[in-house]
Amino acid sequence: QVQLVESGGGSVQAGGSLRLSCAASGSIFSRHVMAWFRQGPGKEREGVAAIYSGGSTFYADSVKGRFSISQDNAKNTLYLQMNSLKPEDTAMYYCAARGPYGGDWYEVNEYTYWGQGTQVTVSS
Repeated sequence: QVQLVESGGGSVQAGGSLRLSCAASGSIFSRHVMAWFRQGPGKEREGVAAIYSGGSTFYADSVKGRFSISQDNAKNTLYLQMNSLKPEDTAMYYCAARGPYGGDWYEVNEYTYWGQGTQVTVSS
């Protein structure tokens, strides 16, 4: 059973930065696609970024150039560096994991394991 625990959320002003962390139980990165999703108030959950075991990364258009996903295999930790934050980035952010084969990286239903979420609030 994979367990994912997010941390690093908080409240910042527009233009600020945050780094989210997701601690995974065990060495799962070599066998899973890891991703960050978010869900804003009254919105559906959406993919933010993903990283495959080979190192390929993918981003939602809305965060390209501002967010960066990475992982530290030695620490079994996934990161999301968020820069130039905007009020529209306000959401609960979730870490997720799925097997190496499946649909597009941003498809919510493809992911098997989820963290509990960490809140990010960006004020204007």
